[in-house]
Amino acid sequence: MKDRKRKYNAKFYLRIFMVLLILAVSSFYGYLDKLDPGSTYVEDNESSAIPDQTAPIAGQTMEVHFIDVGQGDSILIKLPSQENMLIDAGDNGKEGVVIDYLKDQGVSRIDHLIATHPHADHIGGMDYVIDEFDIGHIYMPKVVHTTKTYMDVLEAIERKNLEIKSAKAGMTIPLEGVTAEILAPDGQLESDNLNDYSIVIRLSYGQTIFLFQGDAEKLTEDYILESHPNIKADVLKLGHHGSSTSNTPQYIEAVDPDYGIITAGEGNKYGHPHKEIMELMNEKGITIYRTDKDGSIVVISDGKEVSFDN
Repeated sequence: MKDRKRKYNAKFYLRIFMVLLILAVSSFYGYLDKLDPGSTYVEDNESSAIPDQTAPIAGQTMEVHFIDVGQGDSILIKLPSQENMLIDAGDNGKEGVVIDYLKDQGVSRIDHLIATHPHADHIGGMDYVIDEFDIGHIYMPKVVHTTKTYMDVLEAIERKNLEIKSAKAGMTIPLEGVTAEILAPDGQLESDNLNDYSIVIRLSYGQTIFLFQGDAEKLTEDYILESHPNIKADVLKLGHHGSSTSNTPQYIEAVDPDYGIITAGEGNKYGHPHKEIMELMNEKGITIYRTDKDGSIVVISDGKEVSFDN
């Protein structure tokens, strides 16, 4: 693969200037309508109520693969309709891991691609994924970043003339046999912390529920608790790699998961997962799986219960 990320040229700096200019204008006009020529954010408003759980598709399972990409996130969801969803694509340098894993799983098309927020450990490999696979819908929060990694993703989207659906609380992702509601970010949010813009998705298949929350921290968790009285889930992808900035006792109490998944790199410099979070999980009787200890983690739902296939 070509190492485009190392080529800092005049075009890159021009793009940074353009984004900064757009940010200044956006303070007067609200959210951005466009980030780059050909990369259009599309408003896609859906019902704000959590839909009733749908009946599982007869004989079909849903597989959720938490890919071991070290200190980062990448989650493949093989939907019972035979569609594929990918949430994040790992850090720079991990694109090969993600692409190889997807191909090993027989993936040739990603029907729903979700970039939870613009930090490199979540979108570093996404430009390569976009180039490599047929892509359907792309969901991103409407917040910009001035890094080369973020620009690479926008350029990949431009190359394929794709649109970005602006993700915010209250939207649902149209899926067959599965309910996927976006619980966050708050459409009125203004924050200097990119983690606060993380897309949080509640995915229901039959009687089973998964909650994916990127790097969402306490601010987002409090918002979800206020706006969604019922957020119970069987499987929770812990926020921010098991950091104490996320996963508050009140939030964990409300979600009340049977299983918690932590995506973290072995011996990472952040100390993820934090000791107090592991103690909280133990206190609540939540079974924990960790990519730094267990490698890639596969959870299977038949619509009635979940099982692990590692």
